[in-house]
Amino acid sequence: MNIDKLYSIFKQQPLICTDSRRIIQGAIFFALKGKNFNGNKYALKAIQDGCRFAIVDEKEYEADQNTILVEDALETLQQLAQFHRKQLAIPIIGITGTNGKTTSKELINSVLNSEFNCYATKGNLNNHIGVPLSLLEINAKHEIAIIEMGANHQKEIKFLCNITKPTHGVITNIGAAHLEGFKNLDGVIKTKNELFKFIAKNKGHLFVNAEDKLLLKLANKVEKTTYGYKGDISGKINTTTPLLRINYKGSVIKSQLIGSFQYTNIMLAICIGNYFNISNDNMQQSIENYIPSNNRSQIIETKNNTLILDAYNANPSSIKAMLLSFSEQNYTNKLCILGDMLELGKYSKKEHQKIISLCKNLNLSCYFIGKEFQRVNNEAFKNRQDFERELKEEVITGKTILLKGSRGIGLEKLVEHL
Repeated sequence: MNIDKLYSIFKQQPLICTDSRRIIQGAIFFALKGKNFNGNKYALKAIQDGCRFAIVDEKEYEADQNTILVEDALETLQQLAQFHRKQLAIPIIGITGTNGKTTSKELINSVLNSEFNCYATKGNLNNHIGVPLSLLEINAKHEIAIIEMGANHQKEIKFLCNITKPTHGVITNIGAAHLEGFKNLDGVIKTKNELFKFIAKNKGHLFVNAEDKLLLKLANKVEKTTYGYKGDISGKINTTTPLLRINYKGSVIKSQLIGSFQYTNIMLAICIGNYFNISNDNMQQSIENYIPSNNRSQIIETKNNTLILDAYNANPSSIKAMLLSFSEQNYTNKLCILGDMLELGKYSKKEHQKIISLCKNLNLSCYFIGKEFQRVNNEAFKNRQDFERELKEEVITGKTILLKGSRGIGLEKLVEHL
């Protein structure tokens, strides 16, 4: 079946399902495959449970007229999303970066939704599967969209841009992350720059941090609006304690975010809001109402401690920024619980040692968790479970605790023990 015909089926009831455990009634089920699963095995069950059609790529699972055999189910999903994108005549903002892209996306979404029907990538669906699924959720009611694009190897952003075809672009920043896949920082730069190159080629518009010399260089000769202390759209930090406040056009924006590093995320949202003519009052209200969630700079009060949970992801630049910000706060009895930074390859030992040295220089009390930290610190705990056993022996109370680490370490599971 060609994409035109498949798209005709999709338009009748535009719902996509890829998980047989979470069936969507009337949806098209795509039988995706991974290292440990084969969606083809669940295609018939998906139909029996309520899906209207199932896309399979193995002949033996072509059960009846409701199963559609294709060469590759994932490629078909991507082609369907690309075809759908061509039918959309709305601005699409592509956003990528080493740190801050999800928080920035949520802030931008909050601002734009104050006056537009804006679609934004849900959660962290920003890869070769998540981006197509996100695009296919955009419908005729949406007036603008924000699509987050992540990458852990070269040419991935270029691939996602060819599906998404963004009209506007943002790189929040570029730092050391996923070095195992990128090989080195140059690989990170080249990959993130694939977004700027796409925007330049298609005569789109960029939003660029005026204080980031690398991004300004990459955005040279491309139409852009800059933001920051010296940007086209400018604002200044009012205070960072206990929460970040920003002076903008005679008003003080009182955010619910922790840390001076969040300044650029907020200014980006203001920059894009200004570009799309959102009123200052609506921008301020939208930013002030945004409360972080999903393990991203969440403030949690337990019976024993105050927690700053920022454990969705971690890399050298994001941990450094958070530690510097945490050290500046006037909290009493500060404590850090830091988990491994994953996917750093041959750079891992060196980068973990840098974090330990930074903590010492900032005079921060810390616990370190994970095999990578253990390589450079004999007192580090092998895993989260070992640390949980320690907590049963010695209860921590009366502290303000920063929890920061890669998602795979699962530091959010420590909340119930703190």
